Amino acid sequence: MTIELLALALVALEHLVLVAWSQALLTRDVGKEGNESPRDDLPELSRDTKRLRRALDNHVENFPLFIGGIAIVSLTGANSWFTAACALLYVAARAIYIPAYLHGWVPWRSWIFMVGFLATLALYVAAFF
Repeated sequence: MTIELLALALVALEHLVLVAWSQALLTRDVGKEGNESPRDDLPELSRDTKRLRRALDNHVENFPLFIGGIAIVSLTGANSWFTAACALLYVAARAIYIPAYLHGWVPWRSWIFMVGFLATLALYVAAFF
């Protein structure tokens, strides 16, 4: 397995942890019945639950871009030390981004996001060279 594909697997695991964590907080706030409901009329959620759910939304929006970058690099054979470093940088950035969002690390959360975003962009650029 290439380092880029290993990074993809690690980000998938981060995603699973984030889903489970946000669901656990939602269940804590609304109970099992509320979590199993259609969620049309949920009570006010805690700050941590709302933040973690927004972090999950952000992850869902950005994960496909990373998948595409890894796929293009892998399928074109553009793997290099640079693409491996970009992939691992994305993994680290996303792992730090989650607690940064949860704990409201301003402005660091935005900077951490940009590191991951630029690492993803670099994967696409590297596929052309």
